[in-house]
Amino acid sequence: MSKPSVLFVCVHNAGRSQMAAGWLRQLAGDAVEVRSAGSEPRDQINPVAVEAMREVGIDISGAVPQRLEYETAKSSDVIITMGCGDACPVFPGKRYEDWELTDPAGRPIEVVRQVRDEIRRRVEKLVGELGVA
Repeated sequence: MSKPSVLFVCVHNAGRSQMAAGWLRQLAGDAVEVRSAGSEPRDQINPVAVEAMREVGIDISGAVPQRLEYETAKSSDVIITMGCGDACPVFPGKRYEDWELTDPAGRPIEVVRQVRDEIRRRVEKLVGELGVA
């Protein structure tokens, strides 16, 4: 059986989805194909999100925001949305989750840390459900 692919999608692909991808890579290693994208990607990762993740030993500084592509979503097994609304395509037979999380854009590090920690809890649960822990 091939490894499952998980796509994290938010509007800018600069904070929440990148932190989630970082956590999934850290917690699942090579057992999961990790993807992230945004409906309106920024030109760089949110530096406060980078700092918050660095505090827990995860480096997302090299990540580059990507535009959500139809084929990427279509070929993903699990699609986790984080506030991208109607911009996220829906495919029959895919597993979808919508994680309501505070957008870290423009927020102080204290708020971004809370978002980071909530994302970790959700990713830990996801890893368990995927059976790749």
